[in-house]
Parts: sequence; structure tokens; C-alpha cells
Amino acid sequence: MSARGLTQKTRTEHEIVLERSMVTRHYVMRWNLDFCVGCEIGPLACPKGAVIHQDGEIVDGRLIKKPTIDIDTEKCVLCGICEVMCPKHAISMTINDKRENPVLEHGAFPELIQSTQFDKDKFDFDLKDFVIDNCPTQVISYDEDEETMVVNDPHCIRCRQCEIASDGAFTVRQPWQGKVELYRNRCVEGCTACADICPTRALHINDDGELVLADYYCIKCGACMQVCPVKREYDESEYTYQSYGVEVKRQHKTVNNQEALPIWVERWRIGHEPVESGSWTDALRKLADDKASMIELDKKRALKRRDLLKALPGSRILLNKK
Repeated sequence: MSARGLTQKTRTEHEIVLERSMVTRHYVMRWNLDFCVGCEIGPLACPKGAVIHQDGEIVDGRLIKKPTIDIDTEKCVLCGICEVMCPKHAISMTINDKRENPVLEHGAFPELIQSTQFDKDKFDFDLKDFVIDNCPTQVISYDEDEETMVVNDPHCIRCRQCEIASDGAFTVRQPWQGKVELYRNRCVEGCTACADICPTRALHINDDGELVLADYYCIKCGACMQVCPVKREYDESEYTYQSYGVEVKRQHKTVNNQEALPIWVERWRIGHEPVESGSWTDALRKLADDKASMIELDKKRALKRRDLLKALPGSRILLNKK
């Protein structure tokens, strides 16, 4: 057990554990480093700058050591914001051995609106194994007793591959709306590191050995931009917002070399329960681009796109049905 009031950190190859013991409260946060892809959400969302990105290693265009994160225990206040925002569900938090998140408990951050639903009547069960095999987080299974497909919802990353693999029997609501664009002519020659780190096969190598983008599967985590050897450059400006009646000033970074970047991810808006909070306003200002009026790709269009089907291993089973 950790010394009272002080945060103790333990790091292994597979996880980071922070532990703080108070008189009546025992906090434990765990980062599953096997799930973590070193994306930009955690470092951007953390209000204290305690989540630190650590670069991976690229050799001959391939990622041989994936990026990850570290935690500065001097800055971390165990607020739980990183757990709410993590797109890979790599973080868990308990207080007195029970799941609890302080920013959710006190209304400082909202619950994100996201879901994965299955319509049994629309499903061709010949595709059962195909759908299960194409879930990158292995959260879809078949319930033999109920004769239906089941999703382990708390661990689903909303990549929408099940929508395409099931020919529309699954419906996924992603928390983020936005876009991703690939400019292959701007890439470092021979580099495919972004496909190595992408958690959803939005970026992947096709049968011809080419780096391609299946944009509908993108979860807007930004891991591809973090690992890309063509780095972003920034201008800084100041902005203000109100937090509990107090005017707060923050620095905001804006990318100034977008036209030179091979991969570009934008987050326009996020679905969430109602909340009024300075912490939430600050996080959105750092995470989201100012394009809230834009509309994301819709499911009906996506189901007709053969490139999305081809991105799924073993897709011939469904291509032959169309």
C-alpha cells in the first residue's frame, strides 16, 4: 500500500499503475499498455499535462517499437479525465476497490454518447464467424443459447467494422465526428508506420502492398499523426473561458503546416450528455476543430463502398454475396 496522500507509480512492460491512499479513500488507476497506441487524446485532454507521449521507433519504414505514454505523478491529480476520453479503453480507475470516476461523479465531465447495437432480424448468420474474426478488439461473440450476437460494450472501440462485415445488421454510434485524409504523395518513401499503429485498419496495407485509407473505420484517435515521421508545426495563441465564474486563460496550438502532412485527422464534435464545466470546455478547445456544422459519413453510403469491404480480411465471403 502506498504512503498516505502520495501517489506511487509502478510500471511494467504491460501496465502503469498509480496508487494513492488517503484516510478514507484509496485510489488506483491502471493503464493497459498493450491496449494503448500512444494516441493524442490523453495528452491533449489532461488538464495538468501529466500524460506524456513517448515516441515509438521506426526502422526502414516499419514501426518496431510502438509509441506509448508515461505519467508524471507530480502533476497527476487522479481526476479521471483520461479514463473518460481514452478511445481504446486502456485506462481503468477504482476508488476503494470499486469503479468510480471523480469527474463523472461530480459532474465536471459528461458521459460520452456511444453505442453498438445488433439487429438479429437483419443478420445473415452465415457471416457469424466473419464478423467475429474482423472485430479488432475481440468484443463480439455468439451466444448459442440465445442464438444471437453479443457485444462486450464497455470494451468496444466503435470502429464500425462490424457494420460493414454484417452488411448493416450492426449499428455503431461513434462518440467523435470528424474526418481523416491520407496524402500518399507526401509520405516518407517506404514508410507505413501509420498502418502499423492504427487500431482499426482505417489505415492498412492492401493486397498490392500499398498504404490505403478506409476512412469509415477511423475513431479519430490521432495515433497515426503521432507516429508519422513528418511532424506537425504549431502557432500558439491565447484563449479564455469561464470556469465557475472565473475567467481562465489558456494557450492554444494551431497546426501551421497541414499542407505538408501525409495524414490529417480532424475531430469536429463529440456526442455527450449535457454538462457545464470549465474542464470540459478546456478539453474540447484542445481536442476539437472548429467545424461543428460538418456531417460525418453516413452508414448507408458506407455499406455500398467496396473499398471498406476489401479492407476486412476474408472479405470474399461478403463480396461474393453482393
